[in-house]
Amino acid sequence: MSKVIRVSADHAEDELVSFCQWLQDEPDIRRHAVISLESSAVGEGDMGGGALDVVKLVIDTSFQILNFGLAYAAWRATRSQPAPLTVERGGVRITLDSGDPEAVARVVRALEE
Repeated sequence: MSKVIRVSADHAEDELVSFCQWLQDEPDIRRHAVISLESSAVGEGDMGGGALDVVKLVIDTSFQILNFGLAYAAWRATRSQPAPLTVERGGVRITLDSGDPEAVARVVRALEE
């Protein structure tokens, strides 16, 4: 049975695209997840006309959340001022705004089942 992790960033498409590419380059993540960058079109009645980009990971039962946390920390270390990312899995939403190892560990624990 596969599950889904969604990652979004408010008004920071470049950061989201960069993180998506980083995840796609990580063999331990790529081996157990299908990674895609998806757009949710704005509704017909909305004036924006834009799209909200989301990194979507469809993970298998062998996926290790710790690898996701390590990939996030490594990616964040390469960015001068990365935008906060919001991660959602199984109804749990967490905002990642720090590369601090303790903060990443708390996020990993919260996302594990």
